[in-house]
Amino acid sequence: MAEPKKLHIAMFPWLAFGHIIPFLELSKLIAQKGHRISFISTPRNIDRLPNIPSHLTPLITLVKLPLPRVENLPENAEATMDVPHHIIPYLKLAHDGLEEPLSHFLESSTPDWIIHDFAPHWLPPIATKLGISRVFFSIFKASTVCLFGPANQGAHDPQMELQHLLVPPKWVSFPTKIVFRLFEAKKIFESFEENSSGFSDSFRLMTTVSGIKALAVKTCMEIENEWVKLLGELHDIPVIPVGLLPTSAQESSDSEGNSIWNSIVEWLDKQEKGSVVYIALGSEVRPSQEDFTELALGLEQSGLPFFWALRKQSDSTSGDSVQLPEGFEERVKGRGVVWTSWAPQLRILAHESVGGFLTHCGWSSVTEALQFGRALIMLPFSVDQGPIARFLGEKLVGVEVPRNDEDGSFTRDSIAETLMLVMKEEEGKTYRDKAKEMTTIFGDMDLQYRYVDKFIEFLERHAKM
Repeated sequence: MAEPKKLHIAMFPWLAFGHIIPFLELSKLIAQKGHRISFISTPRNIDRLPNIPSHLTPLITLVKLPLPRVENLPENAEATMDVPHHIIPYLKLAHDGLEEPLSHFLESSTPDWIIHDFAPHWLPPIATKLGISRVFFSIFKASTVCLFGPANQGAHDPQMELQHLLVPPKWVSFPTKIVFRLFEAKKIFESFEENSSGFSDSFRLMTTVSGIKALAVKTCMEIENEWVKLLGELHDIPVIPVGLLPTSAQESSDSEGNSIWNSIVEWLDKQEKGSVVYIALGSEVRPSQEDFTELALGLEQSGLPFFWALRKQSDSTSGDSVQLPEGFEERVKGRGVVWTSWAPQLRILAHESVGGFLTHCGWSSVTEALQFGRALIMLPFSVDQGPIARFLGEKLVGVEVPRNDEDGSFTRDSIAETLMLVMKEEEGKTYRDKAKEMTTIFGDMDLQYRYVDKFIEFLERHAKM
């Protein structure tokens, strides 16, 4: 058989690092097979990317499209982590201003494929006109996407009632506890409404999914078999799991990364095996002062050793930052570390003294934790994180912190009790054992990379000649 032709693939993620990094991981794996990648984002986002391995740099071109200025969007704000939540619609408006420069780029570079995200509702006609095939890459797992229903109806339907989101959807024929809580469902309804960008998120999603050749999903059949099949039925297109895109623990081998790691590992090495709880809520989550205080006091109350990666919002565009309770750091000194600069998450999770992970349930974060079999204490904040917590609850790899159903609030007691259950109590042994079992899937690099190989075969087979 003839060697498949080498492809040129454009990658166009939404302006959030929770999207940009999985798109970059997938790009690197495609480039390893000799295909050329044009990775498209804005200048400041490209400048913040982790270094690309030197053997792949000839194949990955980083394309900077300047983000148009729009009113209400602070200068230098180019990603969701740069702005408070209520400003994100203006980021979407600015992103819509990339239509013309992206169109020019695609016209002059003529890629075989463009792999894109949910935001560019204007992309389908451009790609059709230029004869470029499209794949939608969902950084969300299949079960989350399934909750929103078939392409032609479902949760974006104006007739949809709040109550429908609190029970498994009618199109799911197998038993599941993956539903939204009341406080999450209220937020979802906001995504169906037109926002300051002029278009609702659900309109963007449904428009970008129409006419795609395939839906690529960051998941694998070993954990989401029935959901992947259902997703294909709902959208009537090929659904291709690309695996969990695990990153290697050698992610930060530069000298600065190593000096940071040396001071962290010195503390971790002194702790008992499996005794430390690692806490990180990602770069996007901005808890209220009340939530932040309850979390800190719950940690203190638990009496457990902990390492809290607390990224301070250094950017002036991101609004007020929250404060730790008075005297907190003094009271937990020696037992707990509050780390306010960048932390090498994967290396921390890989350390044998870490037994559990208190997480916001970002899909990439929990994927990293389960690579090393760490049990989860789950505290989801954004709309997509709730279903991930329910999904992992079904798998018995962790426990969700109990919350008020109306407003999503939680108490220091509920934090402390959930921590103790998952980390120490006999009753929590099930979760610790199940999390360890998950390493055979989440930690099996060969298994995960085989999914990417199959995806690349699809791209090669279906590329226009």
